[in-house]
Amino acid sequence: MSHESPSVATPLILSAADVAQQRIDAAETDCFTPPETDCACPSERPLFSSDMVVDEAVAYSMPALHTDALPGGSILAFNPLGSTGVVALDNAAWALLNRFRQPRLLADAAGEDDALYRAARRLAELELLQRTDRPVRAPRTASQTLTAWLHVTNECNLRCDYCYISKTPDAMDVARGRRAVDAVVRSALAHGFRRIKLKYAGGEATLNAPLVVLTHKYARECADEHRLALDGVVLSNGVALGSRLIRALRDSGLRLMISLDGVGDAHDATRRFVNGRGSFSHVARTLDRLAEHGVIPSISITVSHRNLAGLPATVEYVLDRGLPFALNFYRENQCSANAADLSFQDDQIIAAMREAFGVIARRLPRHSLLSALVDLARLDTPHDRPCGAGHSYMVIDHRGGVATCHMAIERTVADVAAPDPLLLIQEDAIGIRNIPVDEKEGCRTCLWRYWCAGGCPALTHRVTGRYDVKSPNCRIYQTLFPEALRLEGMRLLRYGRMA
Repeated sequence: MSHESPSVATPLILSAADVAQQRIDAAETDCFTPPETDCACPSERPLFSSDMVVDEAVAYSMPALHTDALPGGSILAFNPLGSTGVVALDNAAWALLNRFRQPRLLADAAGEDDALYRAARRLAELELLQRTDRPVRAPRTASQTLTAWLHVTNECNLRCDYCYISKTPDAMDVARGRRAVDAVVRSALAHGFRRIKLKYAGGEATLNAPLVVLTHKYARECADEHRLALDGVVLSNGVALGSRLIRALRDSGLRLMISLDGVGDAHDATRRFVNGRGSFSHVARTLDRLAEHGVIPSISITVSHRNLAGLPATVEYVLDRGLPFALNFYRENQCSANAADLSFQDDQIIAAMREAFGVIARRLPRHSLLSALVDLARLDTPHDRPCGAGHSYMVIDHRGGVATCHMAIERTVADVAAPDPLLLIQEDAIGIRNIPVDEKEGCRTCLWRYWCAGGCPALTHRVTGRYDVKSPNCRIYQTLFPEALRLEGMRLLRYGRMA
């Protein structure tokens, strides 16, 4: 194909993959590792790529896209049935895209312009154009990671009002820790997983730190023996991590997730010591200490009615420290049911989240926030289930019992002696049902269904008594998703290189 006419205006197209490649070229830390959460959220990294084969002989058309205006006259385009994420277009690229409102060949749309032809191919690769010879499909990528929550202790030095664990001094011992790892490895091999991820939790996991370090060392040996990739993260309240413990966790290859619900009183309103005193000053000191040791923790921010007013300041605090974070909505549970002031109304949280988004817009980080901004929803990778519960996730309590979800840790369906505990979780017909979003009433035709996947099944069942209906947070998701995507578009414009 040879064209001689020069392009009047070369279309400018920018995707998240372009920005990610820039970071890789600059040998910077991988900015697309999703921040940790206190949940069974998908562990897979975002795709930001497509398996679409571009064929010059096939006609293409413009699918139903979500679009929005970006600063400087650029346009945001997002395919809800695609996998390549947000794309920023200039006016020339947008005009080219609009030529495909009726099906046509790429070459026909480009005319005699090489630059336009390359841009048209790029639009097809980014799934902003779809082949007319194939039905539109939503990507369904099976998880390659088996995630296990190891509940290493029931003990905790805090008494957070929204916690779902009844505190006792009971803890996992070394023998049970090894058996837990063996059980996870057996299930991973039986189901063809390539990776295992261990979340060391409680209670406060660092109160049983020697067990965590020894168990993860054993897990590393088992993973190496069976050629499985291994990831480990310690979920902590962050109030008592001394330098020695920080070095031990770092040297063991373990990452950290620290819970932080606000700055000062906003944090102390829910996260207090047994004696009722707030814990923020202790967490702030730990964050300083982690920075001194070169450890970058993920920050988990649980949003409840009590800290809504302080949410913008909280987001500003973590952004100024350069920390990855995730915003998670409070979920009522049996232990927190009496704390009525934790619950929020839709309009209240939408208003607070918009203020927080305004802070982010003024302090856009170089890394993507699409996996972090709106509760369990991940806008960086499509999925038809909101989490791995019942499919690629298992919870092992301090006694060796195996449960489907940490929110239902008291209901075990197996123990670590079972040949394949995950199979028993998958076959359980009584506990939490984590069904595909296309089977949920109110979700089947929603534009955003593969990005929230219908929301947390445990929450939905608690509120509605059903698993096959949309999330009680549906209106919140639908309102905030476009605004979160716009932040990503602004990030692309600020840090990207148009290609």
